[in-house]
This record gives sequence, structure tokens and C-alpha cells, in this order.
Amino acid sequence: MQFCDHHCRFASWPQKDSLDGSGSCMTFQAVYCRKKEKLVHKNMPCPDKEPRNDLSRKD
Repeated sequence: MQFCDHHCRFASWPQKDSLDGSGSCMTFQAVYCRKKEKLVHKNMPCPDKEPRNDLSRKD
């Protein structure tokens, strides 16, 4: 089973700085999914997860 996190190629940081602390630390619970075009919960099961080619990228 795969889980939502920033190791997915569709995952990016939420654009709003005030969204659950995402502008200040990495303990936030929201990830923007470009495939689903919406915010999703980090660490939730995700059948669409695909590996990111460049793990150092944060977009």
C-alpha cells in the first residue's frame, strides 16, 4: 500500500502560507496533489502515488 507524501511526483507544497503551518515547518498535514487538483491529507493511503524523479525538489 502506498501513502501520500512528498516522495510522489504529483505532490507539492500548499501555496497558502497560513494553511496549517505549511509555510513554516514540515509537520503540516496537507499536500497539494496535482493529479487530483486539490489538497489531500498527508500519509493517507493513495492508489495514484508515483515516485518522484528528483527527490530534492519541493514543488
